[in-house]
Amino acid sequence: MKVKVSRKATFNAAHRLHNNNWSEEKNKIFFGKCNNPHYHGHNYTLFVSVLGQICEESGYVIDLNELKKIIDDKIINYFDHKNLNIEILEFQTLNPTLENILKVIYDKLRKEIAQELILSVILYETENNFAEINEGEH
Repeated sequence: MKVKVSRKATFNAAHRLHNNNWSEEKNKIFFGKCNNPHYHGHNYTLFVSVLGQICEESGYVIDLNELKKIIDDKIINYFDHKNLNIEILEFQTLNPTLENILKVIYDKLRKEIAQELILSVILYETENNFAEINEGEH
């Protein structure tokens, strides 16, 4: 039997949605207020879930203290109180949309979580807007 365990975390960050290949006018029309040249911010909520077999020896799927440390070290310390467009390497060339932020977070976590465990990541940008990557749905 597999069990899913989850950890919640939050971070704050600013960004501007902008496609450098488009005109200023097209960006303004397409992205609206999210294209503000002075940026705007969100209070992001992150849910990280790991699905796997319970280890007979420890009784854990994953040590939640270790998962917290991974999330803090690789995600929160990297993103929190940052301007994503300016301070985060990946967004020097990638538009920091909710979907792209989620993908960057997923890629960072996937490198740290044992490959036999199934990883799911949900990122809330607002109370009503969120995106999810769920390995179990591929």
